[in-house]
Amino acid sequence: MMGSNERVELTEEERSRIIKHLQAGTEMMVFQQKAERLTVQVLMETMQVAFIRSGDRIVTMLDIFEIKEVRQDFQRLNESMGSIFRRIFRQSEKEIQQDGKTCFTIFYGSEFILESLSLNADTVEDAEKWLTGLELLRQETLVAHTPEIIETWLRKQMYSVDQTKKNSITLKELKSLLQKMNITVPSGRFLEDRFVEVGAKDYVLDFQQFNKFYNILVFENQMTLLEEFKKGPAPFTMSNTDRPESAVLPLYDFQNFLLHRQKEDWAKDFNKVQELMTIFIDDTMRMSNNPKFTVGEFLSYLFSKENSIWDEKFSDICPLDMNNPLSHYWINSSHNTYLTGDQLSSESSTEAYVRCLRLGCRCIELDCWNGPDEPVIYHGRTITSKIKFKDAVKAINDHAFVTSEYPVVLSIEEHCDIKQQKMMAQMLRDVFQDKLLTKPLDPEAVHLPSPNQLKGKIIIKHQKIKESDCIDKLEEEKGNVAVKRKLDSFKKIGDIYRETLQVFETLIRNAKENTVMEKEGELCIWDSIDKRFYRHDCVILDNKLYYSEEKWEEDSTKDGSDRYLSETWFHGRLAGGRRTAEKLLREFCKGRDGKDGTFLVRESDTFIRNYIISLWTSVRIQHYRIFWFSENGHTSFFLTNKRCFPSMCALIEHYRQNLIEYDGFNLRLTNFLPRLNFVSHQHRGWFYSNLSRAEAENYLLRIPRDGAFLVRQREEPGTFALSVRAEGDIKHFLICKDNSKYVLADTYEFFSLEDMVRCFREDKIKLRYPVTPQLVESFYREDLSAYDNEMYSEVAEDNPLGVQCKGVVDISMCNVAREAKHARHLVVTLMNKENLRQTEFTCENLEQVDEWYQVILNIIQRGESLERRRIAEMESKTKIAIEMSDLVVYCQSIKSTFEKYNYKEVRSVNDPMIPKEGNETDEEKSDIILEYNRTALTRVYPSGGRVDSSNFDPCPSWKLGCQMVALNFQTADKFMQLNSALFSLNGGTGYVLKPEWIRNPTKKKPPKQNIRIRVIAARHLPNPDHIISPFVQVELWPYTGSQADDYSFKTTMFKDNGLNPVWLGPMNPPKCFQVDEPDLAFLRFVVFEEDTFSDAKFLAHATFPIRGIRSGYRSVPLKNMFNENLELASLLVHAQQLEVRNTHKLISFSLRASFIKTCIDLILGCAYAKIHNKTFI
Repeated sequence: MMGSNERVELTEEERSRIIKHLQAGTEMMVFQQKAERLTVQVLMETMQVAFIRSGDRIVTMLDIFEIKEVRQDFQRLNESMGSIFRRIFRQSEKEIQQDGKTCFTIFYGSEFILESLSLNADTVEDAEKWLTGLELLRQETLVAHTPEIIETWLRKQMYSVDQTKKNSITLKELKSLLQKMNITVPSGRFLEDRFVEVGAKDYVLDFQQFNKFYNILVFENQMTLLEEFKKGPAPFTMSNTDRPESAVLPLYDFQNFLLHRQKEDWAKDFNKVQELMTIFIDDTMRMSNNPKFTVGEFLSYLFSKENSIWDEKFSDICPLDMNNPLSHYWINSSHNTYLTGDQLSSESSTEAYVRCLRLGCRCIELDCWNGPDEPVIYHGRTITSKIKFKDAVKAINDHAFVTSEYPVVLSIEEHCDIKQQKMMAQMLRDVFQDKLLTKPLDPEAVHLPSPNQLKGKIIIKHQKIKESDCIDKLEEEKGNVAVKRKLDSFKKIGDIYRETLQVFETLIRNAKENTVMEKEGELCIWDSIDKRFYRHDCVILDNKLYYSEEKWEEDSTKDGSDRYLSETWFHGRLAGGRRTAEKLLREFCKGRDGKDGTFLVRESDTFIRNYIISLWTSVRIQHYRIFWFSENGHTSFFLTNKRCFPSMCALIEHYRQNLIEYDGFNLRLTNFLPRLNFVSHQHRGWFYSNLSRAEAENYLLRIPRDGAFLVRQREEPGTFALSVRAEGDIKHFLICKDNSKYVLADTYEFFSLEDMVRCFREDKIKLRYPVTPQLVESFYREDLSAYDNEMYSEVAEDNPLGVQCKGVVDISMCNVAREAKHARHLVVTLMNKENLRQTEFTCENLEQVDEWYQVILNIIQRGESLERRRIAEMESKTKIAIEMSDLVVYCQSIKSTFEKYNYKEVRSVNDPMIPKEGNETDEEKSDIILEYNRTALTRVYPSGGRVDSSNFDPCPSWKLGCQMVALNFQTADKFMQLNSALFSLNGGTGYVLKPEWIRNPTKKKPPKQNIRIRVIAARHLPNPDHIISPFVQVELWPYTGSQADDYSFKTTMFKDNGLNPVWLGPMNPPKCFQVDEPDLAFLRFVVFEEDTFSDAKFLAHATFPIRGIRSGYRSVPLKNMFNENLELASLLVHAQQLEVRNTHKLISFSLRASFIKTCIDLILGCAYAKIHNKTFI
């Protein structure tokens, strides 16, 4: 049976027999929104399929022009809607399987997602005739000449208002039709006069008269266009041009027009010109050896697709150009191919894969996730719907090579576990069979094979396991501080600190009596959100590390021991530590006759909760350690054991009044060096003076931690709001200022907002994580999927820390490393081999860190054999099943830089990472990427912020030679239209050979070009249910200069006419564009109308690569926003390719010419003087 898109080859007799069968009509079961038995019939006059109920009542009409595919695909429909179909067709599943050949589906429409009609014929013979016949008519419609399309269109218009069914139209019906035809006529008298002119009787037109009326109507407003051709090269001689048939254009004049104005070399062939004219002449009497155009027919030709501005030779496949390595091509690529809409909530569909493949896409994406029983495809961590991986693979197999025979790349984004990866690999082998590329074509090759060598092949893009992966990956993790940082899980604590501490101590005591712990004590664990260490009580038991909630200083809210944080002499942790402190003091004191005793206080780089006084003297800068300890709930600070202070502020104040007697040193603290950018405590980062409730919730939702909080001022004077994240939800508490006190929730009173924050740091609300603007900004830049993907172990109730236990790390599942990081001399890192979650900790001294490290290392070494480590590295750590790895040959997904690579690798980067033109700092990076892309492949995809599935400008990526620039095919925007324009080259195969200067560094760019464009007129612009007032914008893309006006222009608006508007006169001058890179430039025509708010509303467009633009008076066939052809819609423009002159040569030539002229004048002057005996001055 005939498959869609296969060229139907039939004899004339076979064609006639099938068409007659379709015209006679066939009763079938039709399923769309409901099942109904209808007569399905083809109407050849209008090229439509009619669905008719009994009594000749037409249910719906389907334009064959809109049919994209006729598919015998009932099996897939049955898989997705089996029970529905069994009920509709009253058949058992066995009967449906037997009668599957009688079912077919029509896919039609003008958007990305097509409409469908499913039909079930009574016999296999009927089904085959309809499949073959509809595909035949679809193909014939695509190649029909413009006069045939106009006649079909006119009949559709006439029949749409023909109430009498007599193939005629009355004056009243015509008036209602003119709005559909997109034109407003001057008056009713105008129509009456035209009725008389075409010979109508009783104000009724038959089809011939209606055709004549249409010709007069479209000619009426555009007769002025003929003035263009009465002057210039090869002018026409036309006496009277008031009517479409009032003057004729002989064959000789038309041939001269083609040769001299259109630059058509083929027009030298007299027979070809004659053949072209015959297509547009509707009078058989003039179809002679010497045909003549009427002026109306000539204008019809100008607006026709046969006179397109696009040179069709650029749409032909060049087989010789398909022998380069794969890296030398731009490859038509899709992003998240399965989606039909936005990235968050749209439907996923196998039909999206079908549509992209049939549009010529050659690289499609599959986001694979674990399903209940088998892998599924969807956009992870969103509410997009899911489809089975198996169904997607089957759809790809059926449609991969319908439009193009060249290779298809499956870009697999892997999120499945090892088990389901193995299932994926088996499905790929079972479905694709010998189409699947599993081995290199030439193991000794040093470059990628060509598209010709890979015809009909499916290439898998995926991670591949290498022998060195385990070692390399571990080293990478050790060397990269930022890699795979994960968050610690948080649990709510029901009791205040004192009560939980008592429970904790009791549980620890009981645990010691019953179990043998390998290690217990206090660790400082790194918090990747706060970017600091917190103290935790920890226990190692049964190969697991249990850790408690963070430990906070209980007395800090009572004795004011942390008041130093708000003092200007306290500098916190200084980057560079001691050296930075000395530098700051020198700069502050130098030149000011700095006093001895000028000081600052900073955190110690070495010891947790210890501090340093850095002190200026004229001799040298001194550094003294301030010790800290806590005992029985009381905190003390001291320089020597002789004198302790309850707070650091008290210590500093004492030594500003008394001498420091320490280590043979006697000096009083005098001035202090204030810290830069000091912010008072009440205006710290968590306080916002102008933040709405919605903005506060948005900020807090970005911080994936319970205890995140901020305080914001409300519009009502004297009121504030405490917004806090608790148990994943956002809560708001009212704060009222009553004289000097702040009252929270009508219950708690505080003297300041800072006191409130301190109080509830460990109490019921738990204000743990202040949400500062810097923190919010960092999370906007960060990919939250890293946090969403965390996998935590469940904490057993009988754990050694009891209710105080916050989390547990399974040491047996980890690798361990130790290194200097986070401004600490030694930090131990536990890296989970499956989910790559990191736990980083240290202690107050190096000996304790080493003890914990040795205990953990012994556990790991005891629990692993060499073989198990190798398996873990192969299938847990890399998360790649060996079966999937074996399918990867030429597209090995690599996350690395562009400097080191081999030709089999693919780098995937998002669009913001691609250097853009005009940024000098990116020039070196651009050269590196360009050089890389001459050998290996790059896939560029949209940034994660494009949740609406909008597209980015692909031109910068193409210019750098990036092969697979993946766009959202479902989004009808400018950049998708540019993509369609580029890949209309080379026969729509999905592979376009990059320019030689991109492929070869020794080649130069082609010279610049100038192109001059003038928009003249239009016909049959689309009608959005009202008569439009259109204007046209023309632009050159991409912009290569700073002034956008140099690369675009607009016509004036033409009022109330979308059928035949004209843009002539001084208000619509031509525009000359300079094309700097002809190989990468696009000319874009966009038709807009002005809406009631004076905003431009898109109607149609046409986008072409500059390299294929033809000169002369040309038609611009228009498309809708989804790049589908619009029936008969076109612009008439004049295009002229101009030479870019060399300014230096012109000046040089001008100077030489001026010098020669001066010499000639002198010679002639001398001769004249001699002849007339005059003195020449």
